[in-house]
Amino acid sequence: MHERTLGSQGLRVSAMGLGCMGMSQSYGPADEAESIATIHRALELGITFLDTADMYGPFTNERLVGRAIRGRRDGVVIATKFGNERRADGSWVGVNGRPDYVRRCCDASLERLGIDHIDLYYQHRVDPSVPVEETWGAMSQLVAAGKVRHLGISEAAAATIRRAHATHPMTAVQSEWSLFTRDPEAEVLPTCRELGIGFVPYSPLGRGVLTGTISGTTPFASDDFRAHTPRYQAGNLAHNLALVARLREVAESRGCTPAQLALAWVLAQGDDVVPIPGTKRRRYLEENAAAIDIHLTSEEVAAIEAIIPPGAAAGDRYAAEHMTRVNL
Repeated sequence: MHERTLGSQGLRVSAMGLGCMGMSQSYGPADEAESIATIHRALELGITFLDTADMYGPFTNERLVGRAIRGRRDGVVIATKFGNERRADGSWVGVNGRPDYVRRCCDASLERLGIDHIDLYYQHRVDPSVPVEETWGAMSQLVAAGKVRHLGISEAAAATIRRAHATHPMTAVQSEWSLFTRDPEAEVLPTCRELGIGFVPYSPLGRGVLTGTISGTTPFASDDFRAHTPRYQAGNLAHNLALVARLREVAESRGCTPAQLALAWVLAQGDDVVPIPGTKRRRYLEENAAAIDIHLTSEEVAAIEAIIPPGAAAGDRYAAEHMTRVNL
């Protein structure tokens, strides 16, 4: 596995990371033994950039990652997040960016992960009731205390990124980016590149739909996040699956899977881009990892973008309530 550098502060990570959320929530039943085996296999393959958050589970995903890396911490880059406040029973409290909350969350994450520092600490969502300078002031204190090495933010607007970066140097922005979700390309990605900030796309496989393994009009169980997401419901899903069918044709001509082609497209966007496809199974992890060896020409990138141009995917990527919490 190759490495890439995130940001201007020298954080070296594997060119592809592993999103761990689905091991604990959102995509149906979890299998802890297989999830831990998947993390171990990722490390064997050189995928050492692991992404989690306190809200995943809630709280259980950090513990799972902590168990998986016990005795293997050297060389592993741990990213986690705070800001989406949930109770232990899973109920939603709200977005919280208050400085005292930031400090408490960091200490709790360190304990659950069983580590003495977090490599990359993200503000998961922007709290509109708290100036981002106050939140980032508290985050910078965590860096000064040695509890955190690098700082990032997730799903923030370009103006907010500038304000946070002016408070403390930002290493990475994490936002959804895939052939289905091209929003960051307008303002956020150019801002990151102007300021020397790395970009970490989550859901680079369109929440699994770009893999070409989804079919039918109602393929998702009621406990699956996608069953309640406009982009993956009814007519929107049928429209988006038709796009994937065209992508599959290109993938077959290239000798790879649709998932590998979709990941290769993200990887081709620049050396400052490090996608974190999520999976909880080793076989999908291995398929994803092989995308690192698929090098697309500019002509191939253009052909893929002609099949799925910006705005081609039907339906919002979150339900209306959740859409109010992004791009703030």
